This record gives sequence, structure tokens and C-alpha cells, in this order.
Amino acid sequence: MITVRHSEERGHTRIGWLDSWHTFSFGQYYDPGQVSFRALRVINEDWVAPGAGFPTHPHRDMEIITYVLDGALQHRDSMGNGSLIRPGEVQRMSAGSGITHSEYNASKEDRVHLLQIWILPEQQRLEPSYEQKAFSKDKMENGWVQLAARGGGNGVVAVHQDVELYGTRLPERGQASYSFRPGRYGWLQVADGSVQLGDIPLRAGDGAAISGEDSITLAGTSGTPAEVLLFDLA
Repeated sequence: MITVRHSEERGHTRIGWLDSWHTFSFGQYYDPGQVSFRALRVINEDWVAPGAGFPTHPHRDMEIITYVLDGALQHRDSMGNGSLIRPGEVQRMSAGSGITHSEYNASKEDRVHLLQIWILPEQQRLEPSYEQKAFSKDKMENGWVQLAARGGGNGVVAVHQDVELYGTRLPERGQASYSFRPGRYGWLQVADGSVQLGDIPLRAGDGAAISGEDSITLAGTSGTPAEVLLFDLA
């Protein structure tokens, strides 16, 4: 079964410096039918104004993945980490027993566009930790590249949950297929462009919950490569 969550159905927060769309309930947006999917708790698509951002704030007991689509995001946290996150990089922060951090647009001229993803950890009060890795977008063309997995290894970032995260880029008429192990679920998030999921058209901002499917096939339908994330979930 495939259930589509269309871009325009998401929650929306707009303040002076932030334009944010919420796939699942977040902040003041609450929809009892869209709280989470399996361990996937938050997918926020954010546009942050030049020089602006999220001031220092706390988190705990959450796996937080940041995926930048355009621009650069400045990160600082209470563990002493300070970095820029750019397209092609994946940052993972395990909030565990508690951390504080800030995120700001590194540019004074252009907006930064990103996905902020929260995953519920399999265990609470873990020791906070941080990781950031770069991935070649060329290698994503017409195939899935693993970005994150339980325990990490093999060049991917680690998450403390039975989740695997993949990314692909599909030019027009390009294809990528994925097979699920028995009992697994999927969430597909179109980050950019448009694709066809079987006979279902999807565009940027759309998501799809996948259950009881042995496999899926995506086809690119836009002139510029579409960018898609796939979560394989317990």
C-alpha cells in the first residue's frame, strides 16, 4: 500500500526569517493523523533568510539529520562542534541525554534550503554525539546511495535506530528500483524535481508512506534531476 502526503497538505509556519513546511505535526501545527511514521518523527522543509537562523536551543532523546539542498548552514553545539553543512553532506546529531545547538544561514545574501529530519532513537538518554559526511551526488544518479544506517560503517552516518536512509538523483527517464525485506516499511520524500512512483506522480515536497510492498520503482520526469530520499524502517 502506498499513501501519498502531498506537499500542499503539510503544515506551514511562516515568520519573518523562516518559511517551513511540516510533513508531520510540529510546533504549533498538530494533525492527529500525521504525527509520525514508524520511527520517523519530523521532516521539515525549511528556507532560512540570509544571516538568520535558529538561536541556541535544547534537544534530547532524538536522532537529528540535516540535509542541505541549497546554500550553507552554520552549526554550533554544546559538544564543541562547529561546521558548515553544504549540499552533498549529511549531518547527524544524537541529542541523547541533552544538548544545545544553533543553526544559522551562513550567507548574508541568499536563503538556505534544507530538510531537517528527526528519528526517534531505540534507547533514551544515550551519550550525545555528532557526525558529518560528504556524499558524491554523481554517484546517486539512477541508483540508491546509502547515507545513514543503524551503527554506521561503510562511509555512512550512524543512527541509533533500525533505519536506513538512501538518496538518489533521477534525470528525466532515469530509473531507480528498491526492494524491501519482509516486514519493512518505507517513506519516500521528494526533495527536488518530480518523479513517477509506479503510476503515481510525485513532485517536490510530496512524501509517500509505503507498507506491504516488495519493491518500488521510481522514474524521473523533470528536465533537471529529481532528488529523492528513501527511509527503510522497521
